[in-house]
Amino acid sequence: MRHQPAPTPPPGCPAHDSGRRVPLYGPEFAADPQAYYAYLRHYGATAPVEIAPGVEATLVTDYAAARQLLQSSGAAMSRDSRRWRELNEGRVPLDSPVLPVLGYQPHCVFADGAEHQRLRQAITESMNRVDPGRLTQTTEQISDYLIARFSTLGSADLLGDYASQVPLLVFNELFGCPADIGDRIVDGITGMFDGVDAGKAIEVLHGAVGELVALKRAAPGDDVTSWLMQHQADLNDGELLNELCVLFVAGNEPLSNLMGNTLHRLLTLDRRARANVLIDDAINDTLWENPPIQNFAAHYPVTDMRFAGREFREGDLVLVSLAAANTGPAVTAARQEPGNRAHLAWSAGPHACPSKEPARQITLTAVENLLNQIPDVELAVPAENLTWRPGPFSRGLAALPARFSPVEAQPMRRPAPRAEEPEPSAPADLPKAETGGLWSQFLTWLKG
Repeated sequence: MRHQPAPTPPPGCPAHDSGRRVPLYGPEFAADPQAYYAYLRHYGATAPVEIAPGVEATLVTDYAAARQLLQSSGAAMSRDSRRWRELNEGRVPLDSPVLPVLGYQPHCVFADGAEHQRLRQAITESMNRVDPGRLTQTTEQISDYLIARFSTLGSADLLGDYASQVPLLVFNELFGCPADIGDRIVDGITGMFDGVDAGKAIEVLHGAVGELVALKRAAPGDDVTSWLMQHQADLNDGELLNELCVLFVAGNEPLSNLMGNTLHRLLTLDRRARANVLIDDAINDTLWENPPIQNFAAHYPVTDMRFAGREFREGDLVLVSLAAANTGPAVTAARQEPGNRAHLAWSAGPHACPSKEPARQITLTAVENLLNQIPDVELAVPAENLTWRPGPFSRGLAALPARFSPVEAQPMRRPAPRAEEPEPSAPADLPKAETGGLWSQFLTWLKG
């Protein structure tokens, strides 16, 4: 009988030193996270990791164990981070970069039981009212606008100039944002992920969303914000503010990464191979193999317990590796089945993404429109020179530089509205010239 050699930590991993937890941050992890997940599997279904300096966690890497935990959220394990024992004991640095993500906030992500069900139902049923035809038209118009900004140049950063901006503008339209408020929401979300002054960015975002809530209370419209207000869950203004903020933030960063990672997958193929790939298949493969959120779904045991062969203390931080679970040997065959969508990229159970179908539709529309308008687009640098942003949670590129044949400037392609749905309307305070932020500029462009 041939014995398999013991796995070794990836190059640069401090786990080479005996007793060290495996770090899920830094440039080495960002460059090749799958090498880390392959090593972590030798621990079994769960593994000891460090998600930031001084912040320890247990990572679930096995598909079956991950699905079991996600499906049972709120029972033996809670999503409420106020239970996080090491944070409560002062053993997590207060300036840790993971605290803005894991620190408790009063919205559905951190809620359990009946309260989570009430908030989540309001979100799900409001998002389900978004008309697919309207969503496609809105995405096409926003895509046209962004492409027109760089198509005559022959080069672009398809992440910064396109993938990171499409979701921001689509969500502004879906939530009924007027020009000024929409500009500040864009600034707030962008500032949060730029990391220059996250506190100020959050303040800007909350202020803008608060004004949006007040506006829609006075004059509701045909938009997600108004539908949330009208829902039978009867959310108060504070709840509306918190749920809208989490929708804006949780909807933009993963969707931007999904779009960028899908474009990366396609542009690393040669043109002949790319021509034979359906965009929908490329999205699905990306969700399996390079999901936009790789490690998340924080859980905290309600009492001391045993799970997946390991003992846990009350309040331990347990994270699910959606990326490791999707790529483990137990699901290799499933991943190769055409059209199989049993991946965990959208999470699962009561906290699964409430907007997965709109997110897929936005990504499909935006990627198809880009490749149709700029069919000869290709990477401007070797694929191995691309840089992935470090961090334990998201999986996304720092930039996606591309080149293509410059396209002659074209007049705006403005699809006629369908009879059963209104054309997306511009607010009454639309500026007369292309001034203000990105949302104001798009609204001006849309008006022609």
